[in-house]
Amino acid sequence: MRSTTFQPVSLSLSNYRTYLFSLVFIVGNLVLPQICHLVPDGGKMLLPIYFFTLIASYKFGIRIGLLTALLSPLCNHLLFGMPPINVLPILLVKSSLLAIIAAYIAQYSKKVSLIHLAITVVAYQLIGGIAEYFMTSSVPSAMQDFTLGFPGMIIQILGGWFVLKTLANYEC
Repeated sequence: MRSTTFQPVSLSLSNYRTYLFSLVFIVGNLVLPQICHLVPDGGKMLLPIYFFTLIASYKFGIRIGLLTALLSPLCNHLLFGMPPINVLPILLVKSSLLAIIAAYIAQYSKKVSLIHLAITVVAYQLIGGIAEYFMTSSVPSAMQDFTLGFPGMIIQILGGWFVLKTLANYEC
């Protein structure tokens, strides 16, 4: 699976499309977790809150990525009580790290490939796991996304590659 040439889009905060695209990705991050929570431990196992943040950040850059990363967990918490308040800061940190790393890798490489997405996912999870350890002082909590959430990481990589490869040919 070769890499595909990719042109990330960077919209300013004064462009109304920034907020429209962010809204679309936030809605995706509201709906997908609700579906995944129908499976026992589906949120912890499938890590759905990160999927559309990955797509938003990789294709549309840091602004849309961070809007999605920050507002998705907050809206989910306010509307559905998930993630619980004690987990919310950790999700905000990990989502923000994902947005920053994905936007940087996309902008730097101008390619979408499985390896680029794997680097993105592993990097935000490693740094996020370290941050989670410092926030919770719990090794099992910090390692949870690598153990229980491994299927979700694979879905982010493979599903993200498929969606981003499809979007690579579209100018927005």
